[in-house]
Amino acid sequence: MNGGHRGAPGAGSPVLTSCFPQKMCSWMLSCCFALQHLAVQASLLCIFHLLLLPTLPEEPPQATSELLARSLFACGISTMLQTTLGSRLPLVQIPSFEYLVPAVVLSSHLSLGASMDRNGTAVASTCPAPHCTVTESWAASLREVSGAVLVSGLVQLVLGVSGVCGWAAQRCGPMVLAPSLSIIGLSAYKEAAFFCSTNWGIALLLMLLAVTFSQHLQSCRLPFCTWPQAQGGSMELPVPTLRTFSVLLSFAVVCIICAILSHLRIPWESLDLAMAQLSWANSTFHAPWLRIPYAGEWGWPLFTPRALAVGIAMAIGCSMNSVGCYVLCGRLLRAPRLPPHACNRGLCMEGLGSLLAGLLGTPGGTAASIANACTTGLTQTGSHFSVHISALACVVLGLSPRLAGLLTRIPLAVHGGVLCVTYAMAVGTGISYFQYADIDSGRNIFIVGFAMFMALLVPRWLGTSPAHLVTGWVPLDLLFLSLLMVPVFLTGFLSFFMENTVSGTLEERGLLSDLLLLKAGAGARCPRGERGEASQVYGLPAGLRRLLPSSCKAFPCCFLCPGTEEEEEEEGSHDPEEGTAAPGEGTHLLSRPGSGELQPPRRTSEMEMSIWHSVA
Repeated sequence: MNGGHRGAPGAGSPVLTSCFPQKMCSWMLSCCFALQHLAVQASLLCIFHLLLLPTLPEEPPQATSELLARSLFACGISTMLQTTLGSRLPLVQIPSFEYLVPAVVLSSHLSLGASMDRNGTAVASTCPAPHCTVTESWAASLREVSGAVLVSGLVQLVLGVSGVCGWAAQRCGPMVLAPSLSIIGLSAYKEAAFFCSTNWGIALLLMLLAVTFSQHLQSCRLPFCTWPQAQGGSMELPVPTLRTFSVLLSFAVVCIICAILSHLRIPWESLDLAMAQLSWANSTFHAPWLRIPYAGEWGWPLFTPRALAVGIAMAIGCSMNSVGCYVLCGRLLRAPRLPPHACNRGLCMEGLGSLLAGLLGTPGGTAASIANACTTGLTQTGSHFSVHISALACVVLGLSPRLAGLLTRIPLAVHGGVLCVTYAMAVGTGISYFQYADIDSGRNIFIVGFAMFMALLVPRWLGTSPAHLVTGWVPLDLLFLSLLMVPVFLTGFLSFFMENTVSGTLEERGLLSDLLLLKAGAGARCPRGERGEASQVYGLPAGLRRLLPSSCKAFPCCFLCPGTEEEEEEEGSHDPEEGTAAPGEGTHLLSRPGSGELQPPRRTSEMEMSIWHSVA
């Protein structure tokens, strides 16, 4: 195979001499990108557990670090599945807010029921493991929440294999994507304000540093660390360091400042929240250094009508969030439109990750991380290899509850700052979709305004008065409450329903835009070149593709593989002489899909942003 890094025959020594520092620099860049993803992922995981665990009764001292370790382990496995067999986008997996809201609804109901009457479902057998210190009511509540997570994984698998996810994604035009992506970002404002309130100075400092590094100093480069302009070419570009590591640098600087203030015994956090975090962090000293998680260690997930109802709500909310995250990541990376088969595969892999998380006893499943996708857009870098390293780090941390517990020492104000910086990108990306539709149309103005307003109003009302939603059957109450308190579900449902039922011209709805046909249109109308580029970005690994042609026509696989027309394009686009790298030639960390060159996108000359595909 004639790789671009090997050079012409007879000129081996100079090429090897110049490539060694380049490969070392690429490995360093990969590890730094992975650390940046891990920092954001750890912050989101801590937020999830900090908000959920207080709703569970009688939490044992070492349970926090062990649950965090199990979540990291499940997220690492799910991330590897997603980037290898799923949507193939460089997406990190976490328990999203769409898991948090139904889990809090169920755990709050269980805590209330356990305090009023101890019936057969609220009290279950204690953990059978001899080393387990989990208390009885806490274990029973956790088992029922894990049962809901397991149900959500099964429902996501059904939605992916049946092709429902890809079918719905193809029918989401600008008037569905714009309010949905915007509300995904806006839905985190309460959590962001809550954690920023521990110390607004620290949170604002992180935001200021991130904005300065990513926007004002984005052209600042390090001359001693470069990536190549083209395979086989001599021209090289220095790495725009402050922009590509804007989140990591801000995160590290603020954490160091907080550590110095704590060492000098200078009070800088809100007393109540600081004490809660201190007790949470001190519990990690009781955690073991090494523990391999296995299914059923704390008892098997508990299936009840309540868990079934909440699990269905989790699956619906997380599926809508994940489809939005796929679109968001693809747009920020300027990748081709998301094909239905990639969307279906992505949801199937998330379902498998949620099944694993539920079997391990965690209170949250796995879903595409909006924060990490927005970090990719903010830093304008996307790399499969760095996401794989991040996933491996998650698995390693998941095997050590003591190491995973160190993440609980991240200052709470840093969590709030990370939410503000990352989720703002989702809001901006959603707003950018309005340009493709006629936003002056009264029809479109009403759809956007009504969907977004109701998505903020209904959860607020139910959060203050949940007793108003009473049907007479508790599982149905929990199902409606879990769905209606998720803003993403309300926005997606209302905008999708009105967009496809209220009359309007194609031009008014934004369905005649050339750019929309390129990124979110019907596959048959896309140019063959674009289908070929999409197959390189979203296509399965070459080794797996050779095993699938005979089985892709059957029902379980027909919605997970490209159609006949796309298969023909894939065969021509995956030429062995281009589009892939030879073993050991992964130094083109940020090469455009299938080109091997570092090319600026169509609109921005200062971006070297693309997707790096590992060798299948």
